[in-house]
Amino acid sequence: MTNTFKTPKEMREPLIYRIRAGLITMGSATKAELSQRLGISFPTISKFMAQMEKDGEIRYTGDDDSSGGRRAKRYAYDPEYMLGLAVFIEKNETNYSIFNCVGEVKEQGTKPSVLQQDADLLADLIETLIEKYPRLRSIAIGVPGAVNNGKIIFIPPYQHFVNYDLKEEFESRFQIPVVVENDMNASVLGYASNFEIENESLIYLYFGQNGPGSGIMINGDVVRGSTSFSGEISFVPQYDNRSFAQALQREAGDGRLVLAGDNQIDAVARLVAAFAAILNPRAVVFCDDEVDEALLNRIADRSAAYIPREHLPLLLMSDWRQDYLTGLEQLALNLMITDCC
Repeated sequence: MTNTFKTPKEMREPLIYRIRAGLITMGSATKAELSQRLGISFPTISKFMAQMEKDGEIRYTGDDDSSGGRRAKRYAYDPEYMLGLAVFIEKNETNYSIFNCVGEVKEQGTKPSVLQQDADLLADLIETLIEKYPRLRSIAIGVPGAVNNGKIIFIPPYQHFVNYDLKEEFESRFQIPVVVENDMNASVLGYASNFEIENESLIYLYFGQNGPGSGIMINGDVVRGSTSFSGEISFVPQYDNRSFAQALQREAGDGRLVLAGDNQIDAVARLVAAFAAILNPRAVVFCDDEVDEALLNRIADRSAAYIPREHLPLLLMSDWRQDYLTGLEQLALNLMITDCC
C-alpha cells in the first residue's frame, strides 16, 4: 500500500507565497538557487515548482551551462499569469492602473469621480476592467480618508461613505482579494518604493483637494495608529484657536490650496518642526504641484525658528500621483503573491 502525503493548504500556501515572491524578485532561478535563497529543501521546491509549471504560473526558460554534471533547468515567473488593479478616488477624478506581477503597466486611465455619487459607479468600473482582463487577481483602492481594515471610518465631506466597508463589499461582489488604503499611507509607501528607500523615516504631506493629510513611515513601516487615524493632520492644533486646516485658508478656484501668505507658510513650518521634534524623520516630501524650491526654502527657514536647523528633515518634492499609484500597486502585488493560489 502506497501512502501519499498531502500538505495541508494552510501549510502549503506560505511556501507557494515564498517561491512566487522569490521568482518574481530574482527574475529567474534554478531549483537549487531558490532552495538556497529561501531555505526550503530541494525536494519540496521541486514538488511545488512542478505544480506551478503545470498550472502555467512559471515557465522553463532553458538550461544553465554545465559545470561538469547535469545542466540545471532555469525557470521564470510568467508575468502575465496574474494582473493587479490599482485605483484611487479623488474629489474630481478616479484614476486606475492595470499592471502585471512585475509592475509593467497594461492600461491606465481616468474616469469621473465617484465621491460625489456612490460606490456603485466604482464597482461598475471595476467590473468592466475584470471583463476586459480576466486574469485580474487583486485590487487596491485608495481613498482620501481614514481606513480601518477596509472600512472607511472618516472621509469628510463625503458622509455617505462613512462606515462603508469597501473591502468586504467588493470582495463579496467580485471574489477577488481587495485592500483599501488611505491616500497618504499609499503615497509614502510608493515614494519609498520608487526611490528604493529602506528602513527610513519619512513624512509625505499633501494639501490636496479634500484638505491636508500626511503619510507617516517610521523605520520603513507605514504608521496607521491604534484606530487607523494617524496622518489626519487637519486636526493638529495651531495658534490659540485654529487647527492646521483652519490655518490654511486661501484656496484656488478648483479647491486646491495655494501656499502664499506668511501665516500659511508659518503653519506648515510649525507642522514640520513638530514632526522633526517628535519623529525626527529623514525627509518631509511635498507634492510637486503644490510647492517649488523657493517655497521649500521659505518653509525651511521658518521651521528653523522653532527647532535647531541641524535637526530639520530634508524638504523634498515628488510626483504625488505616481507615488500614490505605485504604493497601491505594491499593496495589490502583495495581495497577488499571498492571496492567490
